[in-house]
Amino acid sequence: MAVWLEAGLWGLLAGSALLLGAAAGWWLPVPAAVVAWVMAFGAGVLVSALAFELVDEAERSGGLFATSLGFLLGACAYVAANELLSRRGARHRKRSARVQPSEDEAKGSGVAIAIGALLDGIPESVVLGLSVPSGGGVGVTVLAAVFISNVPEGLSSSAGMKRAGRPASYVFGVWAGIAVVCGVAALLGRLLLDEVPPATVAVITAVAAGGILAMVADTMIPEAFQRTHVLTGLITTVGFLSSFILQRWG
Repeated sequence: MAVWLEAGLWGLLAGSALLLGAAAGWWLPVPAAVVAWVMAFGAGVLVSALAFELVDEAERSGGLFATSLGFLLGACAYVAANELLSRRGARHRKRSARVQPSEDEAKGSGVAIAIGALLDGIPESVVLGLSVPSGGGVGVTVLAAVFISNVPEGLSSSAGMKRAGRPASYVFGVWAGIAVVCGVAALLGRLLLDEVPPATVAVITAVAAGGILAMVADTMIPEAFQRTHVLTGLITTVGFLSSFILQRWG
């Protein structure tokens, strides 16, 4: 199988976690505390993945300057886009660990919610595609981190759409479309970036890493803390350690 096609399939698999989360939010009465635990654990997994799989690899291949530049650009891009989306109704797209949103909040624009999911999913999928080596396989830690972080997003957003009166066809159509886009992003990331200079790949990888870290600090950990409180640090640490062990054994 062509490497770029394999990368696309891995991206689609990771994106399918959005559908799993959406299904759980639609059909299962998942307690908010459980989602918060998952979010805190996923935050630790993401920090481990971006530290050992993304930033470290980017610095080795492209140098410290390119990595630092991309890392800061990614963080700035996420913060700016998140603020813009928050003004258009997407502030609560990852508020699963908080109390149930009001009906007005749940009626936030479906387009804005989808854009918010893509904001996280596209760079993550590109990085996932880049982690597929020429000999096949995938960066297991990156795949696990993306998969785990996608579940709470799909869960919380679908629950909000359901409360707003959106039909199942709309909800699952949105998340299925985003999952496909994640697969395409991983495919294109591998296909288009295969021959570019290492410094370019380093910048792109670091951009995704910076955006992910900003998302973890701005959204996942604060929202998890709303329910897990003093256990947030411990749960996040367990997620980090689990990811680190998986990376060493993978």
